Amino acid sequence: MATLDRSTDAGWYAAELVEKLFVEEGAALVRLARLFTDDRNAAEDLVQEAFIRLHRSAHRIEDPAKAAPYLRSILLNLVRDHNRRGLMSLRHAEALTPDSSPDAPDDVVILNDQQAAVVAALEDLPPRQRQCLLLRFYYELTEREIGDTLEISPNSVKTHCRRGMAALKQTLEAS
Repeated sequence: MATLDRSTDAGWYAAELVEKLFVEEGAALVRLARLFTDDRNAAEDLVQEAFIRLHRSAHRIEDPAKAAPYLRSILLNLVRDHNRRGLMSLRHAEALTPDSSPDAPDDVVILNDQQAAVVAALEDLPPRQRQCLLLRFYYELTEREIGDTLEISPNSVKTHCRRGMAALKQTLEAS
């Protein structure tokens, strides 16, 4: 990420930071949120809220390189809250028209039996293991980046990934 100059104007800095992250991370964050919510509208809403919260607190970010992990952390906390409360994306549910089907091409994924088994096994993992594995293998983050995102040590990331992989192996071998 390019170095941004905060000295001129905090508002400008926040806007530039958010815009840059939106271009670099926006689509991937929606996909990540979608893995946890299974609802495209909710995923988009949660990512939008994460960017809003990042913009509000951008003045506290000293190192722009830490903004992306901070943004992912905000998103994962929002997803966790969303799932804990069982919230649905109400703002957009009513906005669906007959022309905009919930089964839009982006929403339809055809999985073979093996892929479906992996997804089902991932859903059965404890949340921290699932988060670590998805960030590692789907989002392709390093252990340090995952640790920064989840606010845990890289060694904890390794432990969660190892335990998650062992649980996946056991579940998939049993089926």
